[in-house]
Amino acid sequence: MDKNNTNQTRPPIVVVLGHVDHGKTTLLDAIRKTNVTAKEAGGITQKIGASVVETKEGKKITFIDTPGHAAFTKMRGRGAQVADIAVLVVAQDDGVKPQTKEALEIIKETGIPFIVAGTKSDVAGVSAEKLQGELEKEEVYFEGRGGNIPFVSVSARNSTGITELLEMLTLMADVAELKGDPNAPVEAVVIESGKDKMGSTATVVVRQGSIKVGEAVFAEELPCKVRALFDDKGKGIKEVTPGLPAGVFGFTDVPTVGATVLSMPHKGEEVEKKVRGTFDLRRLKDDEIPVIIKADNAGSLEAIIASLPPRIVVVGQGVGDVTASDIIDAKTGNAYVFVFEAKIPNDIVKLAEAEKIKVERFQIIYELLQKLDEILKKGQVIELGHAEVLASFPFDHKKVAGCKVIDGRLSKGDALIIKREDKEIGKGKATSLRKQKTEVASVGQSEEFGVIIDPQLDFQVGDIITSISK
Repeated sequence: MDKNNTNQTRPPIVVVLGHVDHGKTTLLDAIRKTNVTAKEAGGITQKIGASVVETKEGKKITFIDTPGHAAFTKMRGRGAQVADIAVLVVAQDDGVKPQTKEALEIIKETGIPFIVAGTKSDVAGVSAEKLQGELEKEEVYFEGRGGNIPFVSVSARNSTGITELLEMLTLMADVAELKGDPNAPVEAVVIESGKDKMGSTATVVVRQGSIKVGEAVFAEELPCKVRALFDDKGKGIKEVTPGLPAGVFGFTDVPTVGATVLSMPHKGEEVEKKVRGTFDLRRLKDDEIPVIIKADNAGSLEAIIASLPPRIVVVGQGVGDVTASDIIDAKTGNAYVFVFEAKIPNDIVKLAEAEKIKVERFQIIYELLQKLDEILKKGQVIELGHAEVLASFPFDHKKVAGCKVIDGRLSKGDALIIKREDKEIGKGKATSLRKQKTEVASVGQSEEFGVIIDPQLDFQVGDIITSISK
């Protein structure tokens, strides 16, 4: 490459988007002649990867393979922001699905040109025309049908349509006249980050300038003295130029996915810290469940945290293997430890067992989220009935609440919560229920009764008693 030419053609950066299980990674397998899918848990891509493909004409194309699971919408969006062209993958035997529509929204928001790859063309009975008709309802209008969006019918299994797809991408890149200056100040984007034995790492795609071994760059304000660079095949390189991806080693901490990498730190911009590792000991509500989340990379960590259901409170988070500090924090905060793809060393397993801390590891994100739902349901508070305190009188050296049921039922032995103007003043148990002088097992709507609560609480007329089941 001529270093004196400041306006050189660079490889197009192509993002692959689409619904889960519509064949995005399998399509890239056919293009790259590799087998990424077989190495992934559950066959689902769960982090952004980048690879470079060279066409028969010797032209390079950089592909970003984005995750298909709904939890990674933010990562898909960031992938599209760094790209020049998008490939919307839609299975011809399945048609338009929710994540197809999400991908289209991302494409439209970023305004990048795109091509539709209709996968699984080898499946008996499928129709490219039918799929095009479905997509036209989503305002996608194709060449030859009154629009300008290219459509390529492909089969990864039979490797049909692959050449046509690459030719179309090359043509679109030529029309866009993509240029990059290797001598310009560095402008790159972090598409993945994490930790390994070499320390903090990041996968970046360069749009302008060059990143060289030994030089300094900054992801937002996070510094990096580049100790090593690796290409998409894991080979050590000395520099990475516009349009190409690389693994970068030397960051002082794990950079945020989506961060812009420049030659100088970003002045005046807030550095996002939520995926760097924190511990929060704030007071939790009774129905909130504390968890510590550890993941093997920042992108996955961010996506998991963004997908957590209400009442799950992240009191600790971080990238990398589970440590003794995580277990101690979990004990302090009475928290679960959920691990996504990161490792749990044997000594940490023993420490967790000794401290009676629940640590679980997952390889598929929806299994982690499903487990959290189970925990929520198990600990869910169900309100069985409500009653208003109408009077207070003594009985057998105890204080009895004279009440009337507003709705539902209250039973002897129920757990009770007493509130005054929506503010909780105490909890107890119904040790005795009486209607007039008769002991009863339960009372229903509109019934008046007396209740003895253990422990004795300082209730007042007008307070509301709620019977709950856990």
